[in-house]
Order: sequence, then C-alpha cells, then structure tokens
Amino acid sequence: MVYIKRDEQGRIVAAGHEPDGPGWEQAAGDEPEVAVFAQALVSGDQGLAASDLALVRVLEDVIDLLVERSVIRFTDLPAPAQEKLNARRSARASLRQLNLLDDDAGVI
Repeated sequence: MVYIKRDEQGRIVAAGHEPDGPGWEQAAGDEPEVAVFAQALVSGDQGLAASDLALVRVLEDVIDLLVERSVIRFTDLPAPAQEKLNARRSARASLRQLNLLDDDAGVI
C-alpha cells in the first residue's frame, strides 16, 4: 500500500510506504495519479506528468460521455478498465463530497 499527501488543489505532493504525520491517505499503487507522480519523480518532468494527469481526467469524461450517449456500453470495456474507472469515479465523488475538488478551478 502507498500513502499519499495532497496539496490544497488535490494534487499529490508526497508519497511513501508509511504515513509521515497528519494529512496522509492510503492509495492503491496502480492509481493513475500515483503512477504519474512516481513517473515525474523518476523523470524529473513535472510539466508532462501534470499534463498526463489532466489527460486521464479528460479521457474519463470522454468515456462517460460515450456511455451516456450510447455510443459504447460500459460493459464493452475490459474488466480491468471498468474496475479502474469505477474506483476513480468513487474517489472523485468522495473528494467532491469533502469539497477537496474545486469544480470552478477548471478541473475536468
């Protein structure tokens, strides 16, 4: 299990195998945000990593739109993709309930 810490905008700013004080949360190591953060640390390219994360959010929204308009069925997606999308939907819904995501700040 991985522990992450977010800034005021909900971006990951730290990660570790154990929480290092208050404000840390558990996250699955295969979550796209965690993977992008880790890749940015390895590559040193924060700009591209942030762009990748934004693109992940856009793709989630595009998939939702295609399903909503009956262009594709959610069940047409491979099971691992369905699981990951459902996990991200749940995580984003939780963050919205806690008002940690600012919908007015351009977050898609």
